[in-house]
Amino acid sequence: MERRLHPVTPLRRAWAPVAVLAGWAVHDPDQAQRQLTRLTTATLLIGLAVLVPAAALYGFLSWWCTHFAVTDSELRIRTGLVFRRTAHIRLERIQAVDVTQPLLARVAGVAKLKLDVVGTDRKDELAFLGQDEARALRAELLARAAGFAPGTAREVGEAPARRLVRVPPRVLAASLLLTGATWGSLVAAVVVPPVLWLVTHSLWTVLAVAVPLAGAAGASGAGRFAGEYDWTVSESPDGLRIDRGLLDRTHETVPPGRVQTVRIVEPLLWRRLGWVRVELDVAGSSNSVLLPVAPRPVAESLVARVLPGVTVPEAASVARPPRRAGWCAPVSWRGCGLTVTGAVFAARHGLLRRRLALVPHAKVQSVRLTQGPWERRCRVADVHVDTGAGRTVTARLRDAGEAAELLRAQAERSRTGRRAARPDRWMA
Repeated sequence: MERRLHPVTPLRRAWAPVAVLAGWAVHDPDQAQRQLTRLTTATLLIGLAVLVPAAALYGFLSWWCTHFAVTDSELRIRTGLVFRRTAHIRLERIQAVDVTQPLLARVAGVAKLKLDVVGTDRKDELAFLGQDEARALRAELLARAAGFAPGTAREVGEAPARRLVRVPPRVLAASLLLTGATWGSLVAAVVVPPVLWLVTHSLWTVLAVAVPLAGAAGASGAGRFAGEYDWTVSESPDGLRIDRGLLDRTHETVPPGRVQTVRIVEPLLWRRLGWVRVELDVAGSSNSVLLPVAPRPVAESLVARVLPGVTVPEAASVARPPRRAGWCAPVSWRGCGLTVTGAVFAARHGLLRRRLALVPHAKVQSVRLTQGPWERRCRVADVHVDTGAGRTVTARLRDAGEAAELLRAQAERSRTGRRAARPDRWMA
């Protein structure tokens, strides 16, 4: 049976005509200013009298034309006021269902459902549903993806979760203050606009530069704090659950078996405190952060749950390139490194912001060796491993003989790893 979205949805969609006008004003501010100066009070009131009902009518009609239904084999979403679009999402292809609540949605008691589907880059979404309806539908879809029968899936409910890690707000705030990007964006936002004013004396030029810089500064500091506030990671049968957000609450799922790469990031100022950040590449998903900041032992224990059987290599076991690699990269070669264990291909790079990328052998799709003219002269080469998430991890500036042997051995490890890998299924 087809269902409609929550009745408050038209209010959200009514902003579309207004957004078009705002986009035009931002794209051509001089023309927008000239048009506004020509408007009389009567013309402005008439325009508002036409625009507001038109926006309301558009929001209502777009809501009226949107339906969704869960059948025995698929989730069907039908949208479109002028151009009709019907999405047929196979239930067994669903790998994650995220629930997000922007600030106004929290006030209204509604939520947005986003679906990660295997083989697609774009997330389909249902915005908005009632809070309880969104959670019930999420639980039903995950149960159906796990293989439960249609009649049983509604009764299963949401799988229980056990909390593993919670990032305290004070630790998150301190980590952002110790990040170079935060201070760099703040300095740029404060220094660049006055310099532009002294050079150009053009208010529009200053605003065109100052607004993006202020936005970047806010996003790197306050924006990240609000987005990563109360970051909590829990474990459940359908994967690792991530709950986060100060103003906008987000409930995400990292599905089991779909993680292709894990990166442990160590900014320079975090190392003395022993803090790291854990990032992910997940096939078919945009989820990219597992843990914004945590002590290294906590992060390593979480990595062991994401990649069962994997132990993060010790820093001493990561071998640097040969010294002659310094002729190819005089500074950065010291930050490069490689180690291969029975479970993962681990490559490190970066001096100020050190990154250690871990790729399970079973997730390697292809292996490549590249060697430029200068690298051939220095007898070094790069080895690249490609993953199912469309990303590449590179072991840079390895000895040419070592790289050739690594290429052969990694291809064999990938084949044997895929045979022994656990199935990429829910609750497997």
